Parts: sequence; C-alpha cells; structure tokens
Amino acid sequence: MQFSGLAPYACDPAHSRGRRHRELPAPTRTEYQRDRDRIVHSSAFRRLVYKTQVFLNHEGDLFRTRLTHSLEVAQLGRSIARSLCINEDLVEAISLAHDLGHTPFGHAGQDALNACMRAHGGFEHNLQSLRVVDRLEERYPDYDGINLTFETREGVLKHCSLANAQRLEAIEPGGVGGRFLRKEQPSLEAQLCNLADEIAYNAHDIDDGVRSGLITLVQLADVALFDKYRRVAQAEHPHLTDATMGRRLLYETIRRMLSAQVYDVIDATRAMLADVAPRSVADVRMAGPMVTFGASMRDMSSELKRFLFKNLYRHPQVVETTGRAQRVVTDLFAAYEADPREMKARFAQQAMVGDASARARAVADFIAGMTDRFAAREHERLTGLRVLG
Repeated sequence: MQFSGLAPYACDPAHSRGRRHRELPAPTRTEYQRDRDRIVHSSAFRRLVYKTQVFLNHEGDLFRTRLTHSLEVAQLGRSIARSLCINEDLVEAISLAHDLGHTPFGHAGQDALNACMRAHGGFEHNLQSLRVVDRLEERYPDYDGINLTFETREGVLKHCSLANAQRLEAIEPGGVGGRFLRKEQPSLEAQLCNLADEIAYNAHDIDDGVRSGLITLVQLADVALFDKYRRVAQAEHPHLTDATMGRRLLYETIRRMLSAQVYDVIDATRAMLADVAPRSVADVRMAGPMVTFGASMRDMSSELKRFLFKNLYRHPQVVETTGRAQRVVTDLFAAYEADPREMKARFAQQAMVGDASARARAVADFIAGMTDRFAAREHERLTGLRVLG
C-alpha cells in the first residue's frame, strides 16, 4: 500500500525495514497501521488501564493511568506529526506501545523490580516494553510476540543501557539495539514520541496533583510556564478569577500550556530541519536530535519538572504509598523466586527450566505484567497481609 504526503525524511511504510517474521502486506492498511492495531488488541495494552501513572489505581477513578497517559501521548504526537509531515501512524503506534513494559505501581514498582534483578541484569521498562511485543504476547500460531516493524520497535526502545544494547545486537545483528552502540538517533517519529511523552505527563500530573489536593494553584503561581498561561486565561476570561472557578481555570491554563508547547515544538523542529536539511531517514539518524523545544520553552518545561518532582512525586503522601508499593513488589519477587509454582503455569514452567538468572527473569516478566490490583491481591494471598487498600 503506497503512502503519500510525507516529507523525504519521514518513515514511509512502503520502505519499512520490515518485521522479524516475514508477512504478506495487508490490502487496506499500511505496515504502521497494522502495528497500531496489533498493539491496541494486545493483552498488555488492556492491562494499562489498571496500572499506576502517579496515583495508585485504587486511589481515585479520575486520575490518569498508563492507558490514558498513552492515549494522550498519541494525541499530542499525531497533532505535531501532521504539521511536520512525518508519519502519524508510526507516531501513534510508538506512543501506544511505549509503556507496555511498565510494572504495577509506576516508577515505584520499576525501582523495586530493578533492585530485585540487580544480580541478573537489572530491569529497564523500555527494554521490557520491547520484550512484551517481541516475546511475551502470545497471539500468533507460529511465533512469539506481535511481530511489529523495525521502526515501531525502535521507537519503543527509547532508552537502553550499553550492556543491554550489546545483548540485543548479539541476538539481532543490525537490529534495534545497534543505534545505541553506533550513537545514532532514532527516526523523527520516535524522537517526537519522546517529547510528546514529556509534554503529556507534565500537563496531566499538574491536573492530577491539584485534583488530589497535594499541590495547589497558589504553589503553581511560582512556575513560569503555568503562571504565564493562567494570567492569559484570566485576562481573556475575567470571571475565572472567582474562587469557585478553580477547576475551569486549571483546565483552561493546562489547555493553553499544551497548545503553546505543541506550537513551540513545531516551530523549533522546523527550524532544526531547515538548518540540518536531511534528505532521508538515514540523514536523520546521522544528525543530532531534531525534534525539540525552543530554548525558552525548554527552560520553562525543565522548571515545571523540578516543581513536580519536589512537590508531587516527593510529597510525603506519595512517598508513603510508594514505599508500600515497593514492599509488595519485593515480597512478590522473593515468594515467586522461592517457589515458582505460585506463578501462572506459563511463567512457572519458564522459571524451572533454566539457571538462576532465567528463573529471576521469568519472575520479573510475571510481576511486570501485573496490574496494580492483581499485584495487591497476589501479595495478600501469599503473605496474608493487606499492604495497599
């Protein structure tokens, strides 16, 4: 299927580097559309609805989850991709898949699982997302995984340690690990997903933080990016200064922030593209990062991230919950490692046929695939303790 309207430096599905297992093309969809559809229909994607973003799944019905976050990243990414004439379908596929390997309980679960796996190569959620789409999904009769294209898999693996990149290259020469060894850039579509991810979580963490009561509009007045668009919103809509309009003021400020960041990325990236003048995807890979904020927006975004880290992610209430979530993951790992038969049969079988590292990796795969509530229930079943609500 041919695809038109793309810039010469965009990823064209007609010239994809292909899939690990050869397949005939679809008659009505491009290769990246097929990737997106496979991701949406995967078990791992459905589980994201019950996985923590910042607030644990049981703490409220309206807080973001990994699923809603992924949808917001995809929406922002497609909007920017269209203006840059790069591939929207590829951006959407990467956006929807980028968190498939995240553990229950967000970064708390990831940190705990990484500590448990320290003697066995550690745990990286980006690498786990690749592992999910390459190995852990079981949907096809002849191979493991969902057989995504190289370009989508490359975007999913947005970070990778040198040691893991070397392991990937040994298994798949010339594959998705190679760019980390060669110090090349990924496609513009992958670069865009990285930045759309940052824009999305900064905005929705403000919303969730205020909704939770852990941060306030008064505190946010000290954050230049937020305060700038709050002032604009109130100037255009004076009734938003009323104390009863706090929720509407918050939404309008965040909406304007998001729009400003999207336009800034489009303008700054267009300037970079004009300066570098890439003529192909290969030129993109050999250049420096090109999907970017302008200098002023980058500074304001960095300030916002520091504010959220200090006032939300390190808020005593969040830290206390984080500690309990890490205990759940640590206890589960110890219990399954001691007796793999407590896991589902597929993972138990894998754990009992290899060495200590193979056993630990099977345990990590099982835990990483859990939702928050399943992990909490399993912990209670195995320990008799209710650590989380």
